[in-house]
Amino acid sequence: MLMMNIIYVFIDASNLWAAQKTKSRFLDYAKTTKYMKEKFSGTTIKVFYYTAYPAEGTRDYSLDQKHKFFTFLKKGLGIFVIKKALKRINVLTKQGSAVEEKGNMDVEITIDSMHHLKKYHTAIFFTGDSDFLPLVTYLRNHGKKVFVFSSRNNISEELRTGSDGYTDILDIDELWGKELKHRVELEKREKTVKKATLREEGCSGM
Repeated sequence: MLMMNIIYVFIDASNLWAAQKTKSRFLDYAKTTKYMKEKFSGTTIKVFYYTAYPAEGTRDYSLDQKHKFFTFLKKGLGIFVIKKALKRINVLTKQGSAVEEKGNMDVEITIDSMHHLKKYHTAIFFTGDSDFLPLVTYLRNHGKKVFVFSSRNNISEELRTGSDGYTDILDIDELWGKELKHRVELEKREKTVKKATLREEGCSGM
């Protein structure tokens, strides 16, 4: 008799982005879903993707491609996309007033994994944040198998050793798809946005 093993996958997009930059390739979500289902002998699988994106009017480039990607995940691959705009917070720095952006999705991931607790047998987390250790421990104590996927330099020792198994996704070549073009330009853009954000409103206070 075939044993049921319903798999729920929870993907922290910010942690995954760091791995994609290291690999210089985009993760292929269709291949990744298939890989997870086969590796853990899943009867069914559901994937949840958590991301925070720049609010409209805060960038000098179009965000259309990002939103098209979210639509592709949802309608093309059946992935549940949980998203929110980056929160902009006024802070004081040595240079004066500035704006920082925050988009932590830890709470959303935790709520969903708890809300669906009775629906799955195996939980897979794409994250490396040690803050998830209490959640992982709780799920394991309630009979769930919990596995963590992340990448070197982005995984905490606590989370790596506290689950039923850890895998470095950089070592699984078949999960990776298109080349991440213009990596240098992307990194420059990220640094420029970060500097501009920290300077915003700061000059007016000088």
